Amino acid sequence: MIPRYTRAEMGAIWSDENKYRQWLEVELAASESLAEDGTVPRDAAQALRAHAAFTVDRINDIEKEVRHDVIAFTTTVAESMKAAGHGEQARWFHYGMTSNDVVDTAQALQVKQSAALIRQGLVDLAEALKKRAFEFKGTLQIGRTHGIQAEPITFGWKLALFYDEILRNIERFDLASEQIRFGKISGAVGVFAHIGPDAETRICEKLGLRPAPIASQVISRDRHASFVNSLALICAALEKIAMEVRHLQRTEVREVEEPFATGQKGSSAMPHKKNPIVCEQICGLARVVRSNALAAYENISLWHERDISHSSVERVVLTDSCILTDYLLSKTIWLVRGMRVHPQRMLRNLHLTMGLIFSGQVLLDLAAKGMSREDAYRLVQSRAMRCWEEDGDFAGEIKADPEIRKYLSEEELAHTFSLDRQLSNIDRIFARVFGV
Repeated sequence: MIPRYTRAEMGAIWSDENKYRQWLEVELAASESLAEDGTVPRDAAQALRAHAAFTVDRINDIEKEVRHDVIAFTTTVAESMKAAGHGEQARWFHYGMTSNDVVDTAQALQVKQSAALIRQGLVDLAEALKKRAFEFKGTLQIGRTHGIQAEPITFGWKLALFYDEILRNIERFDLASEQIRFGKISGAVGVFAHIGPDAETRICEKLGLRPAPIASQVISRDRHASFVNSLALICAALEKIAMEVRHLQRTEVREVEEPFATGQKGSSAMPHKKNPIVCEQICGLARVVRSNALAAYENISLWHERDISHSSVERVVLTDSCILTDYLLSKTIWLVRGMRVHPQRMLRNLHLTMGLIFSGQVLLDLAAKGMSREDAYRLVQSRAMRCWEEDGDFAGEIKADPEIRKYLSEEELAHTFSLDRQLSNIDRIFARVFGV
């Protein structure tokens, strides 16, 4: 059976111990499947299952001499069989297989184990975002474009936007995980010279994998590139969340803060500092996963039926990308669950420009009442720019402007500057996103 792992053990999945454990599982599944059609003696397959073993240290010692990890592995297993009194049966170990039959198939098992943890992290993050989105569904906030105040939103709406993106990441990740859940036991150039397709199918089924419809000595690396790319997209979404908190935590904004523990210090020189260090960590490490995606793309093109230029790369990019994605998911979940939100500060910032954020609505209401759009734009912009430069009361100026009052009554102007009007569709947006 393939071992199950908790989220805290992502590193263990990519350890040498687990890598060789998966190699052994592939070899034993192959021996047992070949015994079913009589290629391997049944007693040999049984003896291998009962006694085949390895130690990482012994594999490393042999590899120093032979300079080949799979040979070092098979030699170590053969030694364990001899020590257990079944040395004669060791000749059926790795029978009819080439190195990459083992390596590629076992790697698919490691990715499968990792994918289960990453997917759970995505689900946990989506649940955290959903909970806090509803918590702040009606919390007024100013929306910003180009970093400049634009029109009103709610903070819950912003979190719903992040939630929606995480759902798409789950869909992409599920597809990429399924596309890499393939094994191959088709030999040195993929034509089944020594083990047939039926045996390959049985071996893969024992391992919970599907047989690649066709492979060279290796499974085609577009599958692996797609998987790492899905991790890069996940981490880009996590960076997007962390980047938003970083901006909202700035002193001048101070609408949201990442958690700050009792006793935590922000700066060695400035005791007042509360820096968004975890958010910055998320943004920084997301860059590493994105760069790994490029390396995975470079692995797609290999010489003829195989070279090993991809192998050394994957030891880094698959391992690091899975571990980093799992780590960044845990940090982002921590961030979303624990972030401090300041609704009063949001409301204060929303009213900072004294009504300028309603300029678009003034424009539309004037046009609806008969003023040409061009004239309305010039009129509203001139009033808005004066208030911008002089910190004036835009709402007060508009309501007192005689030219505007020709078109809009006091009651209509109250409707123009209504936050409820601007945000009247928040419930419908939530219904679209969450289905409730």
